[in-house]
Amino acid sequence: MVSRPSKDDLEAARDRVLPDLLGPGLRIVFCGINPGLWSAATGHHFARPGNRFWPALHDAGLTPRRLDPAEQAELLPLGLGLTNVVPRASARADELTRQEYVDGGAALRAKVERHAPAWLAVLGVTAYRAAFGDRTAQVGEQAVTWGPTRLWVLPNPSGLNAHWSATALAGEFHRLGEAAGVVRPDRAGGVGSATAPGS
Repeated sequence: MVSRPSKDDLEAARDRVLPDLLGPGLRIVFCGINPGLWSAATGHHFARPGNRFWPALHDAGLTPRRLDPAEQAELLPLGLGLTNVVPRASARADELTRQEYVDGGAALRAKVERHAPAWLAVLGVTAYRAAFGDRTAQVGEQAVTWGPTRLWVLPNPSGLNAHWSATALAGEFHRLGEAAGVVRPDRAGGVGSATAPGS
């Protein structure tokens, strides 16, 4: 389990860069907006309690069990990786500037072209629109590709994203998993999918 950082730990983590979890031959790289202070303080992606990323991965059939953020390295053998649009940590995404999104988007594209995963999944339609100037993007598969990499936008798994229920969120993760061919056979039936607004 991830230990609970103190208030001082969280403040010290501001602007820290959280290392990517990347490697060759990945099926899906999940891309967050930017690390929160909790993640930067612990060194683990999506570590803040209440974030629904790890439960959604399991509920969608992408991991054999619900992983703890501290077990993030177990994603690589499953063909899954982690990165962020903007590398620096902040308390809230609204602390990021428009230029940071644009610069982060360019750096992300270069990173994806270097590692060539089958899919890049950006977690948050608002972040995707800001980083790539696509004001009409919606959740789901995107029409553009970056070399061999196909793009998908997933809802933001933050617990603050009330537009998406846990079931609907897992349903979107499952749709991506099916497209990428990484849904576990014992979860082939999938989870319920639902459409919802929001990022």
